[in-house]
Amino acid sequence: MKRRLFFAAAAGALLFAAQNGLSPAQQAALDNITANALRGHVSFLASDLLEGRATPSRGLDIAAEYIASQFRRAGLAPAGTDGYFQPGRIKLPKGPEVSGKNVAAVIRGSDPVLRETYILVSAHYDHVGMLPAGDGDRIFNGANDNASGTAGVLEIAAALQRLEPKPRRSILFVLFFGEELGLAGSRYYVEAPLAPLKRTILNLNLEQLGRTEENGRNLTGTVRLTGQNASDVRKTVELAARWHGLRYDDTPNGDHYFRFSDNLPFAEKGIPAHTLLVAFQYPEYHETSDHWDRLDYENMAAVVKTAATVVLLAADSDKVPQWFGMPAPTPKR
Repeated sequence: MKRRLFFAAAAGALLFAAQNGLSPAQQAALDNITANALRGHVSFLASDLLEGRATPSRGLDIAAEYIASQFRRAGLAPAGTDGYFQPGRIKLPKGPEVSGKNVAAVIRGSDPVLRETYILVSAHYDHVGMLPAGDGDRIFNGANDNASGTAGVLEIAAALQRLEPKPRRSILFVLFFGEELGLAGSRYYVEAPLAPLKRTILNLNLEQLGRTEENGRNLTGTVRLTGQNASDVRKTVELAARWHGLRYDDTPNGDHYFRFSDNLPFAEKGIPAHTLLVAFQYPEYHETSDHWDRLDYENMAAVVKTAATVVLLAADSDKVPQWFGMPAPTPKR
């Protein structure tokens, strides 16, 4: 009976992969992205121990070491200037000089030509720290913003590292410091890129993947993209979302939020760059109550699989994403 169930399950997986344009090996790799794995990452990164991961802080340093350990555990090659780390200091256009370290790893592509081009999968791993004084909860844990995006990058990296052969193009995974201070880590990266910007064909940035409430609306089963009409990447996101049982939410707010995450410095260099997310605003946004146990991890797993599929399709395609230009700033609706 167990053997019959095993072969039935295997046949079902093969059928699902064939129907959804993924090879059985690719589908098997993505199946390793689970709600429990994501919960494990977020619950550590958003724990009180890390004291809100301000830039700079001891908690942010612990988070960076954790991220590096997860890349190391999955067998990814380091891609920083100091192992997995890219230490840097940058003067922000409208702010102070900020120092920190990005955390980076790479999967080298399998195609002898296309491996010289890169897809950058990113998220910021910092948050806003702690209240200086007061009674009660003083820690801004930043579970959804953005331990969720960080967890997504870690799980995509681990899943795609399992593939043999590897995707045709190289895939660079970077977690940025200082986003909350004005995109510090990503601004530093474009000044000192770890892979040539001219060979970087796409930046898929992950933010706020775990909360499904927005202004009384239930966003379970949806995925969004900032700057959705600035490139043809939206078509790939819509396709990947359907394959994983999600629907693409066509919202006008994406252009407003396009300029508020780490995709922006890459877009300003002419690279197709978007942030993939669920809720733009959610209860407890930038509040001390943004805790790990408030996230919907089952839904988040489908969203992360969608993002991983977008990366896979782009990495294995002969065509590069087409950039139509920066979206015009629009007021929030």
